[in-house]
Amino acid sequence: MEKHPEVRFGKTGVLIINLGTPDSTKWLDIRKYLKEFLSDKRVIEVNPILWQLILNIIILNLRPSKTAKAYKEIWMKDINMSPLLYYTQKQAEKVSDSISNENLIVDFAMRYGNPSIKSKIKKLHEEGCENLVILPLYPQYAAATTATVCDEVYRTLMNMRWQPSLQIIPHYESNPLYIEALVNSINKKISEINWRPDLILASYHGIPKKYFDKGDPYHCYCHKTTRLISEKINDIEIKTTFQSRFGPQEWLQPYTDKTLEKLPIEGKKNVLAICPGFSSDCVETLEEILIQGKESFMESGGENFEMIPCLNDNDDHIKLINNLILKSI
Repeated sequence: MEKHPEVRFGKTGVLIINLGTPDSTKWLDIRKYLKEFLSDKRVIEVNPILWQLILNIIILNLRPSKTAKAYKEIWMKDINMSPLLYYTQKQAEKVSDSISNENLIVDFAMRYGNPSIKSKIKKLHEEGCENLVILPLYPQYAAATTATVCDEVYRTLMNMRWQPSLQIIPHYESNPLYIEALVNSINKKISEINWRPDLILASYHGIPKKYFDKGDPYHCYCHKTTRLISEKINDIEIKTTFQSRFGPQEWLQPYTDKTLEKLPIEGKKNVLAICPGFSSDCVETLEEILIQGKESFMESGGENFEMIPCLNDNDDHIKLINNLILKSI
């Protein structure tokens, strides 16, 4: 009788997954990252043959320079890492330390770029993980975010001889610990500034309106999160807007950039911004809102503008992630 190859077993792997990041601010690394991201059929829902022509001939020759400039503004040069990668890694480390279960291995991956979902699932499998728990770090479900993480997980499992059991943690836009963490972060920032906000701008990543028309629930989840925050901070108006649109088609409105230009004219000259849909600070929060958004707001007549950091690796966020994981094991 042949001896079976030695196989590790008996462990559960937890993989927390964020959007992704280029390996560096170099043009080629940015291009490689954009190519993977913009080739995803859930992100860009147009004729794939036509899109590949547009992507490879026009976009991937023009856009990397602009994107590289944005990344250079926020890159953590001392450790040569993007904030998104830094904070996602910290989240995995802190969650692992706080759960401290020898049969539980907590790791992280990126949907696009490195470390890849495929490489991390393979690593967890080799370490003896018979059960796999996936946490997409998107509080509000959208096909272009949560679903594409699931797609990549399923694709990886399809090529495995011995598949682990699989649990995917769903969206958590109204989880009380999530809302509490956001409210605490708002109150902390208010206690640090010496002016009173006329408005809190809750800016979420946008999606094309046609995705909403096709039945994507994302828009509703964003408004639900804002409403739940508003119920806890009832003396300051909170307005939901959508950022980061791409291309000529209509996206979810109101647009964050257009709103920031109009607010001072409407008498809202002291504004706090928060990005509840982003679990870690990244190019969309730090460059698009804190740098570009602030600049256009001040140029339009604004007086005070501050941004509330994402939950990143703060204690409230680690408590939330722990809770989401432990409920699923």
